[in-house]
Amino acid sequence: MSVIQAAHDGRVDSGKGSHTDNACGSPRLQQCAHPPNSSSSRTKDARYQQQLQQQKHHGGSMLKQPSYNEPADVVRRALDFKSQGTQCYKDKKYREAIGKYHRALLEIKGLCRVLGDPDTSSKSPSSLLPTISKSTTLTDEQKGAMENAELECYNSLAACLLQMELVNYERVKEYCLKVLNKEGKNFKALYRSGVAYYHLGDFQKALYYLKESHKQEPSDTNVIRYIQLTEMKIRRNAQREKKEAT
Repeated sequence: MSVIQAAHDGRVDSGKGSHTDNACGSPRLQQCAHPPNSSSSRTKDARYQQQLQQQKHHGGSMLKQPSYNEPADVVRRALDFKSQGTQCYKDKKYREAIGKYHRALLEIKGLCRVLGDPDTSSKSPSSLLPTISKSTTLTDEQKGAMENAELECYNSLAACLLQMELVNYERVKEYCLKVLNKEGKNFKALYRSGVAYYHLGDFQKALYYLKESHKQEPSDTNVIRYIQLTEMKIRRNAQREKKEAT
């Protein structure tokens, strides 16, 4: 389930706050600023000062932090990124929305790789999830939340791309098919697949997906319009081929 595309990916905050202020304010490190005069203490102080400089250089990452990589935390982060993406989409900030949806998918796929999900396509484990034990399991509720979030993210990514000035229809198709592989009657994925195939010039496949989406929503005017456009293209192509044959 690889997904990030630089041409459409908005830059987003990493969500990692600096820990430097907290590090400097801890009692343990304050004591290190005024060490005893003994040689042993000076050696320890030098070591602490070296660690402190490394902590500042890396944003405080060397300080021991509580684990935020339990399954429930990963699920919460994924859902939070998805919600942020939805808000960005509503605000018509499509590039930012794409970035948020990708972050949500990274959280989900990273956890799935660690847990040994055979459906994940990437070979390397996510750097976002280094501490989760392979023996960790998800509850049914967590699995359901992740599966729903994954499908919604892919559907929403397709929707965002369709709003761009230059639409990558190949990527729209890819995202929609990921949804349909797990939820074959998803109306939005069927419709957007049809739209993508139409603009890619594969009118037979476009008509198939559009008609499948029409079965789900018979009164949807956008579906009906695209079906009409697609059938018109097919007729014109047939007429042109007939003329060329004669």
